[in-house]
Amino acid sequence: MKNEVTNSIHKDLKINLEKLKDEFSNVFDFKSRTIIFNNKPLCIAFIDTISNKDFINENIIRVLINIKKGHILTDLPVSNITTTPNLDEIKSALTNGSTILLIDGSNEAFIIETVEFEVRASNEPDNEKIVTGSHDGFVENLSKNISFLRNRIRSADFKIEIIRVGDPGTNVGVLYIENIVNKDILQNVKGRIESIQLENNLTPGKLEELIEDNSFSPFPQLLETERPDRVVANLYDGKIALLVEGSPSSAIVPASFFMFFQSPDDYNGRMLIGSFLRLIRLFSFFLCICLPAIYIAIVSFSYEVLPYQLVTTIRNSIEYVPFPPIIEALIMQLTLELLREASIRLPSPIAQTIGIVGGLVIGTAIVEANLVSNTMTVVIAITAVASFVVPVHEMSFSLRLVSFPMIILASIYGFVGIIFGLTVIMIHLVKLESFGTPYFSPFAPIRLKDMKDTLIRVPFWKMKTRPTNALPTDTVQSKGTKGWKDEN
Repeated sequence: MKNEVTNSIHKDLKINLEKLKDEFSNVFDFKSRTIIFNNKPLCIAFIDTISNKDFINENIIRVLINIKKGHILTDLPVSNITTTPNLDEIKSALTNGSTILLIDGSNEAFIIETVEFEVRASNEPDNEKIVTGSHDGFVENLSKNISFLRNRIRSADFKIEIIRVGDPGTNVGVLYIENIVNKDILQNVKGRIESIQLENNLTPGKLEELIEDNSFSPFPQLLETERPDRVVANLYDGKIALLVEGSPSSAIVPASFFMFFQSPDDYNGRMLIGSFLRLIRLFSFFLCICLPAIYIAIVSFSYEVLPYQLVTTIRNSIEYVPFPPIIEALIMQLTLELLREASIRLPSPIAQTIGIVGGLVIGTAIVEANLVSNTMTVVIAITAVASFVVPVHEMSFSLRLVSFPMIILASIYGFVGIIFGLTVIMIHLVKLESFGTPYFSPFAPIRLKDMKDTLIRVPFWKMKTRPTNALPTDTVQSKGTKGWKDEN
C-alpha cells in the first residue's frame, strides 16, 4: 500500500514538480514550464533532446495560452492523449519522448506523444546487396521500420503487437499476418519474449540468445535481415517478424536451414537463374566446411586418389614446408579471420588497403617463406570465397567455425574423420528445432511439396501452397494457373 502511495502523483503541483526534478536531477535536457490554465497552475514537462519542440510550442503551449480555459482532452489539437496517476508511468513516458501535463489540484497527469528521434536515411544494407529489386533497408526507428512494412502489406490482417521488455524497457514489435500465422507458434514466441527479465537495454543479439531453442548450436535459429522485402515474403509464408527498438534488423521465426541460402535475387530474376545461384550457394556450404579437410586427408593419408601429375605438383609445393598440413590450414584460416576483422573495424579506404596488403603481400610472403604451401593457399582462398557466397552473415560465420573441427578430424582420421564429422553435423541439423518446428525441413521430415522452393525454385505459377515448416493455418497461396492461358 505504501508503495502505491509513493508511486502516485499528488494533488499539489509543487510536490509533483519536486518529485520529477529529483528523479531527473543532473539531466540537462529535462525542461518544464508552468502556465495558467482554467485559473490554475499547469506544468508542461518534457525531455528536450527527444521531443518535438516545434510541436510542443505550436500545438500545446500556444493553444493553452490562447484558449486559457477548456478541457485538455477535447481542446488540444493532438491525436494521442492518455491519463495516468502513476509516477513510474510518467517517468517512462518522459524518457520515451512524450510530454507530460500536470495540473494543480488533480491527481492525474496527461501524457501526449511528442517523440522525435533522429532517423537516418534508408539505405540498402551493405551485407545484403542484390542486383534487382528493392534497395531500401530498415533503420534504427521502430515506427519507421513498421511503416516500411505497412507500405508493402496493406491489409487489416497485418497485425503488430508491441511488447515492452526489461528495465529500462525496450519495445519489441511482434509482426504477423493473422489469417496465415500458426497461433500456437505465435503464443510460444510471445511467451518467450514476455518471460525475459533483463535489467539493461535489449538488442537483437540478446533477444536471439534469450529465446532460441539451442544457444550452443553453431547454426542460427533466427533469420536476421535488414531488408523489408525479405520480411514481407516471410510474413506471407506464415512466419513471425521481430523488430527491436533501436536496431535496423529484423528477426524472422521460425527459421529453417535452407532459408539462409535464399536471396531476394532468386525471386527477382528468372527461375533458371535463381535455381542455379541457389545450387551454387548450397554447394558453397560443403566447400566451406569440407575443402580444407579433404585436402588435409588427401595429403596426409590418401594421396593415391589423385593423378600422378597432381601428386607431383602438391609434393613439390609442400616439400620445404616445415609444418604438417593441419598447422598450415590453421595458420591460413586464422590469418584470414584476422584480416576480415581488421577490414570490418577500419574505415573503408584503409580496409580496402588492408585487403590488398593481406591478399597479395602477406599471402606472397608467407608462401615464399615456406610457412605455407601454394596449394594450401589456393584451398583456403577458395574456402573463403565459398563462405562469402552465403547471403546471411551469421550463417557464413557459422560455416567457417564448423570448418575448424572438420580440419582437426581430417588430420587425425583422414576421410573417415570427414565422414564422421559430416554425420554429426547432419544429425545435429535433423535434431535441431526452431520454436518447435523442424530446422532441416523439408528433408527431415520429408515434405515433397515444400521442395519446390528449397534446392531449386520452380516457376511462381507452380507454387500453389505455402511452405509448411511454419505450420501456417492457410496453406493455399495461389491457384497456380496462368490467367491468360485459362482464357484460351
